[in-house]
Amino acid sequence: MSQEHQRVEKTWLQRYPAGVPETIDPDHFNSLVDIFEQSVEAYGDKTAYVNMDHEMSFHELDEETKKFAAYLQSKGLKKGDAIAIMMPNLLQYPVALFGILRAGMTVVNVNPLYTPRELKHQLSDAQCKGIVILDNFGHTLEKVIGDLDLDHVILTGIGDLLPSPKRWIVNFVVKHVKRMVPSYKLSGTVTFREVLAKGAKATYQRPEVSGDDLAFLQYTGGTTGLAKGAMLSHRNMVANLEQVSAIVAPLVNDGEETIITALPLYHIFALTANCLTFMKHGGKNILITNPRDMPGFIKELSKHKFSIISGVNTLFNGLLNTEGFKELDFSHLKIALGGGMAVQRSVAEHWERVTKQRLLEGYGLTECSPVVTVNPTDIEHYNGTIGIPLPSTDVRVVDTETGEVLGEGEEGELQVRGPQVMVGYLNQPEETDKVMQDGWFLTGDIGRMEENGFFKIVDRKKDMILVSGFNVYPNEIEDVIAEHPKVLEVAAVGVPHDSSGEAVKVFVVRKDPSLTEKEMIDYARENMTGYKVPKFVEFRDELPKTNVGKILRRELRDEEEAKAKNDS
Repeated sequence: MSQEHQRVEKTWLQRYPAGVPETIDPDHFNSLVDIFEQSVEAYGDKTAYVNMDHEMSFHELDEETKKFAAYLQSKGLKKGDAIAIMMPNLLQYPVALFGILRAGMTVVNVNPLYTPRELKHQLSDAQCKGIVILDNFGHTLEKVIGDLDLDHVILTGIGDLLPSPKRWIVNFVVKHVKRMVPSYKLSGTVTFREVLAKGAKATYQRPEVSGDDLAFLQYTGGTTGLAKGAMLSHRNMVANLEQVSAIVAPLVNDGEETIITALPLYHIFALTANCLTFMKHGGKNILITNPRDMPGFIKELSKHKFSIISGVNTLFNGLLNTEGFKELDFSHLKIALGGGMAVQRSVAEHWERVTKQRLLEGYGLTECSPVVTVNPTDIEHYNGTIGIPLPSTDVRVVDTETGEVLGEGEEGELQVRGPQVMVGYLNQPEETDKVMQDGWFLTGDIGRMEENGFFKIVDRKKDMILVSGFNVYPNEIEDVIAEHPKVLEVAAVGVPHDSSGEAVKVFVVRKDPSLTEKEMIDYARENMTGYKVPKFVEFRDELPKTNVGKILRRELRDEEEAKAKNDS
């Protein structure tokens, strides 16, 4: 690519608030382990995490994670080995997360809602040597463990890190009263509490961890229908923490912030924005295990003088429409950060009316650790943009046909360059080459640069569906549906949906006319995570196609959009 293409006019720098640097040093820390050790030293007695009314201090986090790391090392696991974590937001999560990192190993975050098919692909692709899994999902692992080279299975119950007798009560109620733990059979497992007890007797050896070592294998939906593992190094993650810190620094008081963490920590947004950033700043993370229980969530919010909250549009919308939210105390709130999916103007303006605090929208991708742009903390009101690039980050708009770099106001593909951009996709050099060119990451998102260097997304990756902040790729849906014996052809598209932003709709040409909508959805539910399951099924005699026989999803999407406009 020519030098002309390499040059970027950083119009946005003039819009940086006072004190925000143009660049950061991605090598300021050797690794996330360095940042962690510095934080537990600096904030020892302050609270790091709260879950189900139980607090864990930075000092306790230091002790527990050291035990966890020592246990892994005592079992012969080596630096660089991949260890999966599969659970919602519980105190066990940060203990396992930082324990794995402190052992010099790589964290593989797993969505607890995965079906056996999805779980098997991820664990085998990452070559996981072990998994830390909530017993509620033991039955999923049981179905695939025979096909995996998984030597270490650490099981935990929801209440395991709560003090007794609360621990026993919570675990008993979850298992026997609410019946949330389907029966399963797994041999050779060890419990989370046994791991900590055994780790306390083992010796922790601090490994040499460098910026080039992998911190995370973070899986992201693939256009091939299978998730790809984005290789995020310690340097990638340290860079993104330094970048985000530089942006929020004007508003953040180290050791004094209270952060509401309702998005799952296995999702890259909450992992970086909540868990890692505020570990660095000595913040108190309130872990919300089940944010779908809105009344319970609001009751939890009422207990804390929270200053920071992150979420996706649907979460903010859900809170605003739940009784009791408007009565909460928002006097300490400084930052409300929206990402993961587009923030709707109606939601942002409603949020501002209720909380008297603007909603800051940002933009990121798993492949970018994830944050690329965010609105500066000094904007007065929601502005409909994804903000400006972080320090040391270049963003440009490129013509999708010619590759020409476009100017202000022109629409093209957003491309990103910066130290937070991933190493590549695990074991997929061809897929990596498609998106990494001359140091630039090709997002596939269509956007434009507005005045002052603010960016706006005008269209996402052309076929991707975004359900409550989760990427859903039509190819994967179609691959699963097409396996049904009564299906001839299928196309999946995203359609507007009030609560989740978008929902999956499938258009099906039947082989067997007896196939029903219910049968189709039940089949999908058996084979896919809940958010990927089609909400709507439409049967057709034929699907629109190109002259070479490729199904035209765009035509189907356009029909749905026209229908939605007519209905409104």
